[in-house]
Amino acid sequence: MNTRLTSLFDLSLPVVLAPMALASGGELAGACARAGALGLVGGGYGDLAWTQREYRLALQVADTAAQRARIGCGFITWKLDEDASALDWVLDQRGEDRPRALMLSFGDPRPYGARIAAAGAVLICQVQRMDQVPQAIEAGARIIVAQGAEAGGHGMNSLNGRATMTFVPELADWLAAHAPDTLLLAAGGIANGRTLAAALMLGADGAVVGSRLWATRESLATPQAKDQAVQANGDGTARSAVFDILRRKHWPAPYDFRAVRNDLHRQLEDRVDALRADPAPARARYDAAVAAGDFSAAHATVGEAAGLIHDCPSAEQVLQRMQREAAALWR
Repeated sequence: MNTRLTSLFDLSLPVVLAPMALASGGELAGACARAGALGLVGGGYGDLAWTQREYRLALQVADTAAQRARIGCGFITWKLDEDASALDWVLDQRGEDRPRALMLSFGDPRPYGARIAAAGAVLICQVQRMDQVPQAIEAGARIIVAQGAEAGGHGMNSLNGRATMTFVPELADWLAAHAPDTLLLAAGGIANGRTLAAALMLGADGAVVGSRLWATRESLATPQAKDQAVQANGDGTARSAVFDILRRKHWPAPYDFRAVRNDLHRQLEDRVDALRADPAPARARYDAAVAAGDFSAAHATVGEAAGLIHDCPSAEQVLQRMQREAAALWR
């Protein structure tokens, strides 16, 4: 299963760990790198201390030079506009510690392109619509990720979002005509070998995998949250602003958040405006549920691929299964 992605990063399979904030820590990123995938630490909101700790851990887990060359980091672009100190710290690393790739999502990547290029890192830009692609190309993106609305966590809202099945081939055709040297990855719903092989058939060079690797032993998600992912199916997730409001995360339009559609979400999803106006009572219930590990109200961050998640093994086991199944179909 050699693709331009595997050649660029010397990977065993064309998979990139999604840099999921507060879930893709150093242990998970390092485990993915050891298994032959590109491991991106979830720098997320740009907390400097968290990023330093988890990035260093990833390098320790990826204990050979070849494995450390598969370590990078990802950030939420609009948060970098407020504080880019964590990005600057990662880019200051040298030698075997330097990031192989930096992924930016949700915002204008152009202010950071030159900085990332100067550090020798590959810029990966995630987009949700075709009109975002020229901006990513201008920023110097070597790789573009087409994120479908099926994805867990943050993405484009239902009014503006695209489906992976149609978005990937449309973007593949555009890149072939306008930027043929730019690699393309699919994101959203990629959770096993069948979906990885499908992404390649749609014209992608590989896939960014989130929910399936979120439900692994190395993920920083809690065991109770992972249990929710195993028990849910694709019908059991929803995309809305509910959990961002409850978590005090002030995301700009048109982005919102997909997670398991639990009891609290169902009570609030039809009255989001009222929740924004008076969030205190619901936040109190949510905060108590998080503290108690009660996932009738706390959130579990997975996408529609939940229906393809049936266990919580190691990241290596997930990637080995994915590789075997996809390779058989690819042949």
